[in-house]
Amino acid sequence: MISKPNTDEYSPFAAGYVALVPDENVIEKLEELMTSSYQLFSSLTEEQGAYAYAPGKWTVKQSLGHMIDTERTFAYRAMVFSRNHTELPGFDQDVYVANSDSDSRTVQDLASEFKAARESNLYLIKSFSPEQLLREGIASNARFTVRAFVYMMAGHELHHLNLFRDRYSIG
Repeated sequence: MISKPNTDEYSPFAAGYVALVPDENVIEKLEELMTSSYQLFSSLTEEQGAYAYAPGKWTVKQSLGHMIDTERTFAYRAMVFSRNHTELPGFDQDVYVANSDSDSRTVQDLASEFKAARESNLYLIKSFSPEQLLREGIASNARFTVRAFVYMMAGHELHHLNLFRDRYSIG
């Protein structure tokens, strides 16, 4: 089992994500979320996928594309730090979303990609030794441990599921 990271293992910005993750087995939580999120997103219509709750806000499909990009970014950072590399550049979510072209894809395609990315990342996470989980590096000018990114993956997804429920009336 991967224990919850201490507050000095991630940036203050990431604290909200880590706090959303319940005190339970984080790998089981990631597996549970993979299944439930896939079921939620794959059940949406294309009309629901094109919905944005306000002008200038991301559509559901753009938000899901962002979740995929962030999943991959957190996993990449975790992998790099587990291999003892110590510094990576930042990640500008708005630039990524603007250049992702998620709105031209189907919701089903995005849902399937999210599930595949998570499944792949679960193999990576399960491969980390206890020593690797505590390795650290710098990303976006802040210090993170590998295990912090594992919790941030779950917390980021939970954050967006809350937004989908509260602002998009989905879920």
